Amino acid sequence: MTGVRSLFPRASFVGFDHFLAEVDMAAKQAKDNYPPHNVVRYSDVDYHIELAVAGFSQNELNVDVKDRTLTVTGEHQTRGRDFIHRGISTKKFKRVFRLSEYTKVVGADLVDGILVIKLKVVVPEDQRPRSIEIKKHDNYEEIINENTSEKTATS
Repeated sequence: MTGVRSLFPRASFVGFDHFLAEVDMAAKQAKDNYPPHNVVRYSDVDYHIELAVAGFSQNELNVDVKDRTLTVTGEHQTRGRDFIHRGISTKKFKRVFRLSEYTKVVGADLVDGILVIKLKVVVPEDQRPRSIEIKKHDNYEEIINENTSEKTATS
């Protein structure tokens, strides 16, 4: 057997079950190209996923988020038309995207046959980089005195 499981045999990676399941899911998704899609980055925190869903109406599409997994499904409802040639695919689909820990879905729009799903990376304040003020002291004793006075103030 070739593929992800042979590259990463589960018996060799104890405690990595979740990670290996993610890799397996990504490998399966890589084989499925329907519907075609784009992932567009507009900034470090703003992204769009664009899916080509020509022929699908708004009520035939679903966008769901659960446990950091974005699932887009589409099921076309036949309208009793008699096709002589059918070149626009409207087959049933399910597209799954794993989202990072801080990525939130903030909306979805359907325009000109493209489903646009808006994403925003929202990092909590305590996780964001911050600058530390550098104070200037004339001698090392001032730093020691400042540290001991801070400790007594918090006690």
